[in-house]
Amino acid sequence: MTDTKRSALVIGGGIAGPAAAMALQKADIDSVVYEAYPRGADASGAFLTLATNGMDALRTLGADHAVAELGFPTTAMVFWSFTGKRLGAAQVSMTLEDGTSGHTLKRADLYRAIYDEAAGRGIRIEHGKRLVAADESASGVRATFADGSQATADMLIGCDGVHSTVRRMIDPTAPAPTYAGLIGLGGYVRGVPVDAAPGTYHMIFGKRAFFGYALDFNSEVWWFANVPEPREPARGALASVSSEEWRQRLLDLFADDAGPATRIIEATAGELAASPFHTLPYLPRWHSDRMVVIGDAAHAPSPTSGQGASLSVEDAVQLGKCLRDVPTVAAAFAAFEQARRPRVEQIIKQAARINNSKAASGISRVLRDAMLPLFLKLITTNTKATRHLYGYHIDWAAPAA
Repeated sequence: MTDTKRSALVIGGGIAGPAAAMALQKADIDSVVYEAYPRGADASGAFLTLATNGMDALRTLGADHAVAELGFPTTAMVFWSFTGKRLGAAQVSMTLEDGTSGHTLKRADLYRAIYDEAAGRGIRIEHGKRLVAADESASGVRATFADGSQATADMLIGCDGVHSTVRRMIDPTAPAPTYAGLIGLGGYVRGVPVDAAPGTYHMIFGKRAFFGYALDFNSEVWWFANVPEPREPARGALASVSSEEWRQRLLDLFADDAGPATRIIEATAGELAASPFHTLPYLPRWHSDRMVVIGDAAHAPSPTSGQGASLSVEDAVQLGKCLRDVPTVAAAFAAFEQARRPRVEQIIKQAARINNSKAASGISRVLRDAMLPLFLKLITTNTKATRHLYGYHIDWAAPAA
């Protein structure tokens, strides 16, 4: 390593970007975060789960306090058939020895908390900076933005999500994200009585679509629906469908199902924004000599995994460690990929299996409902697998391999 302090351009101001900037700062590397949206990327999406492994990674960055009071703890989920039959239960996270558990929280709240934490540490975040080109040299990388401005640094880190621009700059032949065959919607509602304890997800394999909900500790129901749609909608096409159209479609889809889905949907006021699920199960190249992608830009699981945000923060911590300990940028990127690829791809495969079961019909649905209790019992008793997923810890003090 040289005595000159290294620098990085971080592309993307969602979850992975500010987390990466904090990890770089911890590794004594200066960075600037460049966000394409003029006011940040925190206004999109409904809610998500930050599992204990994600909370643990934030703790390594000293940032877990920023999200500890957001949302509500969730550790369990119960599965039901559309007839009202209980299919089984499983953990949605685990509780660490110090009492830390996974949290369900609004995506916008998580974005804002991580953004504010990074900004409070003196990390510069620039908005309205959409990356359009990047040029590598032996000494560094130059980024060009849509407004004509440029920036240079020793490295560039792509944290720009499943539709990443940086990914295509590293490898123009990189695979495009895969449409998962599902459209997601969700919302919040009060005043609808549900037979559920606070903090437990209830997942209903409906006759025509999938429905999930959880009750927070203030008696508000947080819900989501996954609607099977074989053909991928054109980019932006879902925005033309009104909330009332979606509400009526959902009511029709869940009309024959036991459970509170129709009552919850009917009582939900406000806009219903729909988005297609995309995954990136395998990316051949994660990095070049001076550029790397992390988070959803490198490996996007479906929301079904409940791990997207957690894996992004894990990536940030591991990348910071590798850049701290490995002599060259290119070698550090290679070490990062070697450390992360097996874990993330295994989680993506598991989530894909669940996605397929959500869209099951006919005999496939019958087989799923018959086998799911056995499967849930198996994974519930497999404490080793649970620890591997939710108890995963990156030791910052240990040297990177």
